[in-house]
Amino acid sequence: MSVEEVYEVIRKHTEFYKNSLPLIASENITSKFVRNCYISDLGHRYAEGKIGERFYEGCSFVDEIELMAVNLMKELVKAPHVNVQPISGVVANMAGFFALTNPGDKIFALSIPSGGHISHEKYSAAGLRGLQVLHYPFDAEIMNIDVDETKKLAEKEKPKLFVLGGSLFLFPHPVKEISEIAAEINAKVMYDGSHVLGLIAGGEFQNPMEEGADVLTASTHKTFFGPQRAIIACREELADRVDKAVFPGVVSNHHLNTLAGLVIAAMEFKEFGRDYAEQTVKNAKRLAEELAEEGLKVLGEDLGFTESHQVAVDVRKQGGGAKVAKKLEKANIILNKNLLPWDSIKDTENPSGIRIGVQEVTRLGMKESEMDVIAKLIADVILDRRSVDKVRKDVISLKKEFSKVKYTFEEHEAYEFLRI
Repeated sequence: MSVEEVYEVIRKHTEFYKNSLPLIASENITSKFVRNCYISDLGHRYAEGKIGERFYEGCSFVDEIELMAVNLMKELVKAPHVNVQPISGVVANMAGFFALTNPGDKIFALSIPSGGHISHEKYSAAGLRGLQVLHYPFDAEIMNIDVDETKKLAEKEKPKLFVLGGSLFLFPHPVKEISEIAAEINAKVMYDGSHVLGLIAGGEFQNPMEEGADVLTASTHKTFFGPQRAIIACREELADRVDKAVFPGVVSNHHLNTLAGLVIAAMEFKEFGRDYAEQTVKNAKRLAEELAEEGLKVLGEDLGFTESHQVAVDVRKQGGGAKVAKKLEKANIILNKNLLPWDSIKDTENPSGIRIGVQEVTRLGMKESEMDVIAKLIADVILDRRSVDKVRKDVISLKKEFSKVKYTFEEHEAYEFLRI
């Protein structure tokens, strides 16, 4: 094995994505301005502790960078306190659990088939805190929490924490209603906005802090086109508990090179985020409408299909999510299989659905007319209307027209493997 062999694999990966439609709902592409931070000397350094209160010397410039990140994110999410040290969404959720609960407490969260994230479950972050996880009553017709049934269950079970947000996230959650229920039983509300952070910052989705949530956690690399890390925001009275849960609770060093990248991404979002978020939601709606027109069973039709970057499709009649996702991958259309509300967790290997996200292709400049084309390409594969080889050629042809990163200070090639 040699260095060049590793580089060759990276080159092949980059070329594959250059010629593919990236529709994974939990990914995005960063600008060169963000990427430049990754290879800086910051990637070699440590900065444990708070700004101005580090355990290591040599952190004065890191303090400047972290303060920039804090102030920008506070402005974008409209929160009184933001901690930018969590290195992933799961780590941010762990910090939230440590700050707001004690071992043995009950929490409410969505089941994974209903859209909940794995970190909300007993076999992940919630379980590491020793929490008892109860699932919200869920209405699959509206793809959302049943508030009336939740109120009845909460009065009986008395949870200490309500977790909102999720991994399959088509419509805003009833934050105001759940916050009112929480207040009646002296509980807190934590909103996992990992998937919709960019839509929140861009003013195209509910702002959970304004609707009553106590804590907002979010990764910064989905609809927010930053590096792979996270934030945790909260009300001022919870700031000390949250900060202590982050450090020394679940974070030591916090990857300073990507922290600098977060600053750049937040600057980009401050300038271009509203237009980007608006176009992202428009694209998702258009894609969903066209997929339905093509004959596929798209969830949420009576409610306009989606209010986020995501589209969910029931493909049971076509063999299930695993079969369909693999088939689409052969055509260079990249998305994922996904559990749907009527599935069991035992159906994980081949669930009913697929999940589609449009946030990355939106960053490449695609708009509604391209969603029409993508819908036809997806339907051609799923419904066996054309061969995978022919669809792949059309995918590659389409992608050649959209190879630059938009919504940034200077447009540039999106898929390059830069060597120094």
